Amino acid sequence: MRKPLRLGLTGGIGSGKSTVAGFLAEAGATILDADAISRSVTQAGGRAIPALLAEFGEEMITPEGALNRDAMRSLVFSNPNSKRQLEGIIHPLVGQILQEQTQTAIEAGAGCLVFDIPLLVESIARWRPQLDRVCVVDCQPETQIQRVMDRSGISRQEVAQIMSQQATRAERLACADVVILNDGIDLAQLKQRVHEMWVSFGL
Repeated sequence: MRKPLRLGLTGGIGSGKSTVAGFLAEAGATILDADAISRSVTQAGGRAIPALLAEFGEEMITPEGALNRDAMRSLVFSNPNSKRQLEGIIHPLVGQILQEQTQTAIEAGAGCLVFDIPLLVESIARWRPQLDRVCVVDCQPETQIQRVMDRSGISRQEVAQIMSQQATRAERLACADVVILNDGIDLAQLKQRVHEMWVSFGL
């Protein structure tokens, strides 16, 4: 059985990473979405809920039994140690489920596995040995800010605060094997750039 290509996909908030993942899925890639897994383990009945309840108490869990995201976001911004505690619960579970999904995809004969990981660069030492290539979706920071403000209706200051918690543009680019520049182009042009990358991989 041919070994699938393992592609790490990342980019800052508002970069267009999710759109690129969608185009890769259309091309035939299997997308393994770390963010979606993270959300699933913190929903009511999710694998992380018992540990979150034990660590942070009932005030961080909604009446429905899911993680209270707004309360947790406030806590994490005010207390960096809480962020480490939260990640210590979530990250191992996400890694475990990604492994399960990877094995299922390989058994199904997938030719390309795309690991869609927003914080790939922040944990590059852990991820790099598991990946054949790293693709960074890149754009100017001002483009990121405008896109997120337009999409989410939040203030420039809030977007800047989120960006300050992520790796810098330079740090992401330093980890990239391939860069898709998503600035000043339309969706058709972005899709063409994704197609060119796909072809360059021999897929």
